[in-house]
Amino acid sequence: MTDKVAQTHAVDNIAEPFDAVDIIRVKRDKGALSPEQIDWTIDAYTRGAIADEQMAALNMAILLNGMNRTEIARWTAAMIASGERMDFSSLRRPDGGLKYTSDKHSTGGVGDKITLPLAPLVAVFGVAVPQLSGRGLGHTGGTLDKLESIPGWRASLSNEEILAQLQDVGAVICAAGAGLAPADKKLYALRDVTGTVEAIPLIASSIMSKKIAEGTGSLVLDVKVGSGAFMKDEARARELAETMVALGKDAGVNTVALLTNMDTPLGLTAGNAIEVEESVEVLAGGGPDDVVELTVRLAEEMLACAGVTDADPAAALKDGRAMDVWNRMIEAQGGDPRAKLPVARESEVVYAPADGVLVELDALAVGVAAWRLGAGRARKEDAVQAGAGVRMHAKPGALVRAGEPLMTLLTDTPERFARAKEALEHAVVIAPEGSRPAQRLIIDRIA
Repeated sequence: MTDKVAQTHAVDNIAEPFDAVDIIRVKRDKGALSPEQIDWTIDAYTRGAIADEQMAALNMAILLNGMNRTEIARWTAAMIASGERMDFSSLRRPDGGLKYTSDKHSTGGVGDKITLPLAPLVAVFGVAVPQLSGRGLGHTGGTLDKLESIPGWRASLSNEEILAQLQDVGAVICAAGAGLAPADKKLYALRDVTGTVEAIPLIASSIMSKKIAEGTGSLVLDVKVGSGAFMKDEARARELAETMVALGKDAGVNTVALLTNMDTPLGLTAGNAIEVEESVEVLAGGGPDDVVELTVRLAEEMLACAGVTDADPAAALKDGRAMDVWNRMIEAQGGDPRAKLPVARESEVVYAPADGVLVELDALAVGVAAWRLGAGRARKEDAVQAGAGVRMHAKPGALVRAGEPLMTLLTDTPERFARAKEALEHAVVIAPEGSRPAQRLIIDRIA
């Protein structure tokens, strides 16, 4: 550092109420940060007064030594304060009363297309669903990537467009605007490259700062547990769920969480267009049992959080009401819900290696295979193939015969097949007939 730069740095520090090194030492020594220290830290990092290497050191100290509930709540509030807050108080029911809002957040998994049928299903019952979603990275799929396989559909909406669509249609699935919790975007990018993504206080505040800033009145969290989930361990997933529920309640958002199984992919598809296709099957009253079960259960939770306790979501899937809202939602964002979806140019079948009962189908392996086929991205700027992915022909509990198709791999670029098949080498466990897979879809409810 030159003398001139050092002098400038010293002058800059004099103007600040705290010093980053002192903040780092507090967490390094297992102390608790004061509300004023937290407010300054988030603000100073957002405007560049704290350097990346200093925030990286603080993040690592938080990962190793944790935060108490008061610290996490203040950290979350400070990230919310770094940007705008959406306001849905202008939304009205036909009788002129306030229209309730309810949202869902999933921590991510393989084949997790639940948001697609869920948002229109909840809207059937007069509860508005402002579902701000993201794109996939790595083996977990992104809701926006799936919907962008629909011709014409657009993810980016202004706040005014979001409000208008919620009032008219009752549901919107779109990208979060840059104005919501901008501190989180900067912090997440740093955590991603410094080995601190796993810090539960930082995960919880990252998710909840955006959801609280979004302005929803109630929130249901789907916290995934298992091989294909971000959290592999149930105890840590439970800690994350409990932390986020507490943050929501502290902020006045009616919040509950479900712990759900992600050892096996959800449904029979992992990809983009093929997951949209499966979601439409659910909206038409069909679809895989696990996708239907979780969609209905989450709808019940979202409606109950919004004060609607006499609804029958399962019936609304069967009789076409949810499909009607889906069509209107897609059309409102420029999409054609009746258009043909993209289809991969190439396919290759993976066959069952033996007779017996399929007792395991590893979610992580399937997710990695879909990613390698082109359905996912390694970096945020990468493109995805709309038609790529994995179709599964059997799920745990099914009786299979050697040589029968287990999965079909889909891609536009056949040179990807070899690495996708490598990911699936140990994905399947077949046991003698009479065996039963030991799995529960919904593990627990946390409120």
